[in-house]
Amino acid sequence: MTSPNDVRLQVLHTVRILGYAGGAAVSKRAGIPPAQVDEVLLDAQAAGQVVWSQFTGDGGWSLTEAGKTLGEVLLAEELDRAGARVEVEAVMTAVESLNWKVTNACTRWQLAELGIREQTISLAETVEELANAGQAWATLEEQLVRRLPRFDGYYDRFSAALDRARTDPSWVTATDRESAHRIWFELHEDLLATLGRSR
Repeated sequence: MTSPNDVRLQVLHTVRILGYAGGAAVSKRAGIPPAQVDEVLLDAQAAGQVVWSQFTGDGGWSLTEAGKTLGEVLLAEELDRAGARVEVEAVMTAVESLNWKVTNACTRWQLAELGIREQTISLAETVEELANAGQAWATLEEQLVRRLPRFDGYYDRFSAALDRARTDPSWVTATDRESAHRIWFELHEDLLATLGRSR
């Protein structure tokens, strides 16, 4: 049975990864029933750990510094219980070089789309570069999931975005969907938060 602390960790951590999201999005991403998510978020709001903001009719939750600090404490406890700190640090080291490749490919594609660069990069080349990074991540994810199951699924989501990007380039970097760049950003933030680091 999932403990209240585990549920609180999952909800706060999901808000951090998403950055700004409504309760339904947090529920879907965390795999926790909406009513439970709402209860945790309202308690966290009362404790000053999350805030609700609304922009042009679209509302969402985000972490405060207190919420970020609490989340990192809970993540550190989870990491120590799993005995996975050394392994996550090793994965993070490997991901840093992959992160450069992914962000570089996405930036080059965005500049090419805007016609800013003289030498352009094609959509096919961009997807191939991202797919290579995804393949390298797949091996790391497999290792990590043995200790921390919550990392499962990043590779599948990243690959699904790339499959769509082959015919619709918006799936490379769009912010209004689970684009390749957005999923990779969440993965990187997940690893940073797990180790108590900031960007």
